[in-house]
Amino acid sequence: MAKRQLNRRQNWRIEKIQGERAARAAKRESSAVQALEGGDLGPEQHGLVIAHFGVQVEVEARDGEHAGQVFRCHLRANLPALVTGDQVVWRAGNQGIGVIVAQLPRHTELCRPDSRGQLKPVAANVDMIVIVFAPLPEPHANLIDRYLVAAEHAGIKPLLLLNKYDLIDEHNAPALNALLGVYRTLGYPVLEVSAHHGNGMEQLQQRLDGRISVFVGQSGVGKSSLVNSLLPDVETRVGPLSELSGQGTHTTTTARLFHFPGGGELIDSPGIREFGLGHVSRADVEAGFIEFNDLLGTCRFRDCKHDREPGCALLKALEDGRVQQQRMNSYRSIIASLPETGY
Repeated sequence: MAKRQLNRRQNWRIEKIQGERAARAAKRESSAVQALEGGDLGPEQHGLVIAHFGVQVEVEARDGEHAGQVFRCHLRANLPALVTGDQVVWRAGNQGIGVIVAQLPRHTELCRPDSRGQLKPVAANVDMIVIVFAPLPEPHANLIDRYLVAAEHAGIKPLLLLNKYDLIDEHNAPALNALLGVYRTLGYPVLEVSAHHGNGMEQLQQRLDGRISVFVGQSGVGKSSLVNSLLPDVETRVGPLSELSGQGTHTTTTARLFHFPGGGELIDSPGIREFGLGHVSRADVEAGFIEFNDLLGTCRFRDCKHDREPGCALLKALEDGRVQQQRMNSYRSIIASLPETGY
């Protein structure tokens, strides 16, 4: 059954109610911060946001007498929204409660549009985006390419990870091999693992050590199973595939950061079925297709749309096999999905 569309008045009323709730929560939070700051607070120290819960966050102390301990912290009203992975300055209070007094600069920021199209960060200071897919649900190059564009736009290195490779059989092997072959030819790192059987997990761990990584991918590809295998002491709920749709069920409800024993961290983010790119421009999309780099700006026409124009460098490269049809299809699909301002 299709979802019922809300009219303008219903949307306005929903936003009004949400705004009133947010205002009440902010008022309570401000009172809590004032009460804390009116008491005895410890000295300023560095911390790492490891989870986010509404108007509060969990902070892991990075130095001082509390190093390694986790505190539930309030935010001062003048601070921007924080996300998992943020480095902060905070002060400890009583009974495991603290106050964040400053946010340190981010070196990377992974964002995505929310349901209203507003761009919001989902993780900070990430070094690597692990794009997870599997034989089931069937992987789609267009979705993978959207993640790659987002990674390029954010300045974060990607890793393509085929999970559940034990499910490869004679029926799906040709399509999967062709899919992976395109990305290997382009120079993207590709790993094939099975979280269930443990195959390839040691190589994956080596890639993750020393980095702050985030797993992305549609539901049902086994992100939670990968976390369970990499961090057996962490109990992450695993959702089954829907027999009706073949889609997975979302199991992670908030972004949380975990430490690897050998160094490095993993941010386990909520499942994302589709990765919207409404916040990027046409030029950003083109930059995300790395095989276009030497071709852009060499078309006959400056405003070439790479569709049917004569003298188009991309179309000539497609004809010569230097650009794969699979990638060109993804590029056109992504460009067509952009708002007009993205052109």
